[in-house]
Amino acid sequence: MKKNLRWKIGLTLVVIALCIFLVYPPKDKIKLGLDLKGGTHLLMQVITEDAINVETDQQIARFEDVFKKNNITYAKATKEKPGQFYFEGTSVDQEGKIRDLIDQYTRDWDYTFTGDRVNFKLKPAAEQFLREQAVLQTLETIRNRVDQFGVAEPVIQQQGSDRIVVELPGIDDPERVKNLIKVTAVLEFKLVKAGPAPDEETLIQQIGGKVPEDGEIVKGETRRGVQGYYLVSRVASITGKDLRSVRRGLDEWNNPAVSFTLTPDGARRFEQVTGQNVGKQLAIILDSKLQSAPVINSRISDSGIIQGRFTPEEADDLVVILKAGALPAGIRYLEERTVGPSLGSDSVRQGLLSGLVAIFGVMIFMIFYYNLTGLNAVFALLLNTLLTFGALSYFKATLTLPGIAGIILSIGMAVDANILIFERIKEELALGKNAGSAISTGFSRAFTAIFDSNLTTIISGVFLFQFGTGPIKGYAVTLICGLVANLFTAVFVSRLIFDLTASSNAKKLSI
Repeated sequence: MKKNLRWKIGLTLVVIALCIFLVYPPKDKIKLGLDLKGGTHLLMQVITEDAINVETDQQIARFEDVFKKNNITYAKATKEKPGQFYFEGTSVDQEGKIRDLIDQYTRDWDYTFTGDRVNFKLKPAAEQFLREQAVLQTLETIRNRVDQFGVAEPVIQQQGSDRIVVELPGIDDPERVKNLIKVTAVLEFKLVKAGPAPDEETLIQQIGGKVPEDGEIVKGETRRGVQGYYLVSRVASITGKDLRSVRRGLDEWNNPAVSFTLTPDGARRFEQVTGQNVGKQLAIILDSKLQSAPVINSRISDSGIIQGRFTPEEADDLVVILKAGALPAGIRYLEERTVGPSLGSDSVRQGLLSGLVAIFGVMIFMIFYYNLTGLNAVFALLLNTLLTFGALSYFKATLTLPGIAGIILSIGMAVDANILIFERIKEELALGKNAGSAISTGFSRAFTAIFDSNLTTIISGVFLFQFGTGPIKGYAVTLICGLVANLFTAVFVSRLIFDLTASSNAKKLSI
């Protein structure tokens, strides 16, 4: 045996063994997509206006503090709409000082003076940045929540400027995941000023008929299920951003609860607040709903517990949400599709059946048309399929129904490559050349056409993968893997089989 054939045989056997190792057992190694395994598809829209609204509120609070510290007088601050607000009742004599303070503390807001009023408007570039960041942060937060929830091979990606697609293969409780994703999870600890009262009107009467500027009313529910309304501080003592660790625990009644520890800065502020308000109630508020309002019995430093009427699953979900962080903006569901496991199984059977029919149909044609040489193409096709699945397993790619279509197309192109080579060899044999010369010339002349056609299709597949969404990406992945495998099998393996089986001096081949 020629030395150059030995290393080719060795390389081919190593590739085959590696692919078998990567693929076997296929049930564990090949990840199936939503359309093959069943699960939930969600299309949601990020309400980016919420991010602008939050930024506006924070900017108002920031300038209220700045003006107070610098002795700037004004009558009131009013938000017109997200991205616009004004301070009314400022002194004309202080206009220069106000301009200096605004320029010092922000560059994202345009401002104008109208008499005794300062008007603020968020700059278009800053607004666009906030909207884009809201979508990106929402995408990352959802990904963190789903990952901690334990969904295998989820698809979470942006679609358009403000939409997010979430696909959860194999999930059997879509409502729980939807609730896990959608909850905003803004955690706040605020001092209770009054309450509880059975309804909001009663509470307002108790506090003198008007809600103070430094307070707000929240709705809560006691452990026994009795609803009540509380007046709490408008400014939170600490928030979810101050959490260092969160885990599920038990309260004094051995019911599910969520225990937490704070960051050093959060612990310092929490210790100060609790130390100054011993005997008062501290409201624990999640998404504007009061979960519990325990009495502060002593100074608390760096840890605490969130009580509520939680089930074990609800407590676990709250831990996941708090660990992943709060959503920067609200979301609304635009589309929901659920694929049942039985439908997924039908898709698997039909997809595999179509793939097998395509492979066997091509094999029969190649053997019928090219005689024994057709067996060369059959082996190359089988190896091409094995290489494709091995690549899917190695890159942890997900096989989808469109992906099976990509595999079938790559099989068709593999056959096309073999036909180009075989027809070139037949032409050379017709000219009277011996088998060795015909094989060598046939491969060398067909190589350029095979390489060009596969390369251009691979480039197309790369663009489909880069800019496409779910099903298109699945199609592109298998197509690219199949075409790369095709270059190896059609040019390298097929030539090796010819060199091993064909006699160099023979005038004929079984072709």
